Amino acid sequence: MWMWPGFEFRVALRFLREGRMQTVLIIVGVAAGVAVIAYISALISGLQANTLAKTLGAQAHVTLRAPDDLVTPAAPVLPDTAALTETQPRAQRLRSVANWQALVPLLEGLPTVAGVSPMVSGSGLALRGEASQAIALMGVDLDRYDRVVGLRSKVVSGSARLAPGEAVIGRELAQDLGVRVGDRLTVQTGSVSGTVSDSVRVTALVDLGVKDLNRRTVIVPLRAAQSLLALPGGATQLDLTLKDVWVAQTLARELQSQFPYKIESWQESNAQLVSALNAQSISTSIIRGVVLAVVVLGIASVLVVSVVQKGREIGILRAMGATRGQVLRVFLVQGAVVGALGSVLGLLLAVALIWVFTHFVRGSDGLPLFSIALPLPMALQIALIASVCGVLAAVAPARRAAALDPAQAIRM
Repeated sequence: MWMWPGFEFRVALRFLREGRMQTVLIIVGVAAGVAVIAYISALISGLQANTLAKTLGAQAHVTLRAPDDLVTPAAPVLPDTAALTETQPRAQRLRSVANWQALVPLLEGLPTVAGVSPMVSGSGLALRGEASQAIALMGVDLDRYDRVVGLRSKVVSGSARLAPGEAVIGRELAQDLGVRVGDRLTVQTGSVSGTVSDSVRVTALVDLGVKDLNRRTVIVPLRAAQSLLALPGGATQLDLTLKDVWVAQTLARELQSQFPYKIESWQESNAQLVSALNAQSISTSIIRGVVLAVVVLGIASVLVVSVVQKGREIGILRAMGATRGQVLRVFLVQGAVVGALGSVLGLLLAVALIWVFTHFVRGSDGLPLFSIALPLPMALQIALIASVCGVLAAVAPARRAAALDPAQAIRM
C-alpha cells in the first residue's frame, strides 16, 4: 500500500516535528557529543604530530652503526662471578661502518626510505680565545643531512654552507663562546695519536629545538670530521629518514636480520615517548567510546518516550494497513535523521572550537602552541559513526513500537 522509503520517511519527520522540543534537545545532545569527539581527535592528532616533529626534528628515524666491541675474558671465571655475562663490553673507540659507501645506494633504493646520510661523529672542544666548550662534532654531507633532519629550516642566523673550513654551530654554543656568523673558532679533538685541531669559520647558527643540543653541536664537512677524528674515509653511522615514521621499527628489524650492524629505530631510542603516545591514544579512544555511549543512550531514551507518546498514532497506522516492518523502519529513520543532523551540527561546532584554539590559545612566545585541523576523512568517519549509532540506538524503541497491538494502542 505504501512504498519504502517515502511513507516511513514522511511519518518519521512528522513524529520529529510534533515532538519539536524533544527533537531539538536530542539533536543538540548528539551535536555536542560529535563536537567533543571531533575536537579531541583533532587536538590529540595535532599534539602528537607536534611532539613527533619536535622529537624527530633533530634525529634520524633509523640509525645504522658498527657493532659494539665485545671481549671474552681469557682468565677462568670465579664461582661468585659465574652469573655475570661471559662477554663484556670493551672500551668503545670510533669505528667506521664497514662498506658504508656501497650500503648507501642500497638503502636509498628501499621503498620506505626517503633519504640516507652518512655521518662521522665524536667529541671534542670548541675554543675561542679564553673560552672553551665540550662539543659533539658531526661531519656530514650537507645536502644529504638536510633531507634527514631539515637542517636549513632550523637556521636562525646566516646561511647554512659547509665548504672546507666552514662550520654550522648551535645557537647556545655561539652565545657561550661569544661567536657570531663569520667569526672563526678552533675545533680540537684528541686521540691516541695526539691532539688535532682545525680553525673553522661559522656560516650559520641553528636551533635544533633542544637547548642541550644547541649548546654542544658543531657540524663540519664530512672529510673535515674524518681528519679531526682520525677516521679517514669512514662513517660512524648512517642516518635514515623514512616516508612513514611508524614503519621505522619494522624496517630496523628487517635490516637487523640482513646486516651485521647495530640498527636502532627512533621508537627504541624514545621508548618513553612511544609509551606516552600509546597511552594518549588509548585514553582518547576511551573518551570517544564513552561519549558515543552517552549519545546512543540519549537517542534511545528520547525514542522510547516517543513510542509511549505516539502509541495511539502507531495503532492507527497499523489498523490502516501499515506492517510491523514499516513501523520498525519509521523509528530507525528517526534515529538516522537525528544522528545525521547532530553530526553535521557537531562537526560545524568542532570546526569553530578548532578555530578558537588556533587563533586565541598562545604560548609564552605569543605564537600558537601547535596547529590542529580536522581532516575531511576524519570528519566523515566521525559523522558516519554517529549516524550509525543513531540507527543502532533506535533499534530497541523501534522493536517495541512494531510489537504494539493495534487495538490496545488505539485505546491508550
